[in-house]
Amino acid sequence: MASKTDISGEKQFQFANARAQRAFVQKYWPLYVLSIPGLLYFALFKYIPLFGSSIAFQNYNIFKGVSGSPWVGMAHFKRLFTYPEFLIILKNTLLIGMYDLIFAFPVPIILALLLNEIRFNGYKRLVQTVIYMPHFLSWVIVGGIIIGLLSPTTGIVNQVMGWFHIESIYFMGESSYIRSILIGSGIWKDSGWGTIIYLAAIAGINPDLYEAAEIDGAGRFRQVMSITLPSILPTITILLLLQIGHFMDFGFERVYLFLNPLNSENGEILDTYVYRSGLIDRQYSFTTAIGLFKSFVGLALIMIGNTLSKKTSGESLY
Repeated sequence: MASKTDISGEKQFQFANARAQRAFVQKYWPLYVLSIPGLLYFALFKYIPLFGSSIAFQNYNIFKGVSGSPWVGMAHFKRLFTYPEFLIILKNTLLIGMYDLIFAFPVPIILALLLNEIRFNGYKRLVQTVIYMPHFLSWVIVGGIIIGLLSPTTGIVNQVMGWFHIESIYFMGESSYIRSILIGSGIWKDSGWGTIIYLAAIAGINPDLYEAAEIDGAGRFRQVMSITLPSILPTITILLLLQIGHFMDFGFERVYLFLNPLNSENGEILDTYVYRSGLIDRQYSFTTAIGLFKSFVGLALIMIGNTLSKKTSGESLY
C-alpha cells in the first residue's frame, strides 16, 4: 500500500492488490463500524423519503396512496410560475436569503478574529460564553424576547426612542421592518455559535508565522490580514458553499413566529407557505413540487458556487 498527498493536503491511499485493501479494512474496522449509524440515518431519513417525492407529479389522495393517485405530469410545476402569490413569496425567500448571506455570514468571522485578539483568557472565556448562550434558546423564546423588546407600548426600544421624542413604531405591524428583524434576530442567536469553527481553524495556524511577521515589523492588523485570514480562507470557502446550498432554506420556525397579517407581504417565505398550503389546505402534491423546486435550486447553486470556487481559489467541496 502506498499513499500520496493531493493539492488540498489530504492523503489518498492506493492499494497494490485486493489483499492489501482487505488488510487495511481489517486494521481500521472500528472506524467503519462507527460510520454505520450515520449511514443508516441518511438512508432512512434522507434517501428513502425521496421516493415519496413522486407525488409532485400526481394529484395525491391520502386514501388512494402513491400507487393509486392519478399522474398529472408537470401540471403542479406549471402552476408554480403562474400563481401570483407564489412569485411574491419566491421573491421574499430570495431577498431574505441574500440578506442573510451578505449580512449574517461575515459576522462569525469578524467575531472569531476579534476574540482571537483578546489576550486575557478569563475575559475571553466570559465573552465566548455570553455570545454562545443565545444559540441554546429555542426560536419560540427568541421570538418572544424580540417581540417584547419591539412592543410599541412596553418595549424598551420604543421607550428609548421616546426619550428622544421619537414617535413610537409598531415594528411587528410594518412590513418594511420584518426582513431586518428576521436577519437581526438570526445574527444575535447564531453568530456566536458560528465562531467555534473559525476559532478552531485559527488555533491550527502555525505560531511561527506570527513571530516571523512580528520580527518583520507587522502590527496586529497586518498579521490578521496577511496571516490569519488567508489561513482560514479554505474554512470560509467551505462554509460559504454549504450556506449557498441552503440559500432557500431560511427556516420555518425562525419566520413563522414573527409573521402576522400585517407583515406577511414581505415576510412570508416558501417554508411558511408550504406549511399553510400543504398541511392546513392539504395541497400535498403542489407543496411537494415546491420542495422539489427548492432542492433543484439549492443543487444548482452549490454546483455553480463549487465550480467558481475551484477555479478561483482552488478550494471546493468535491
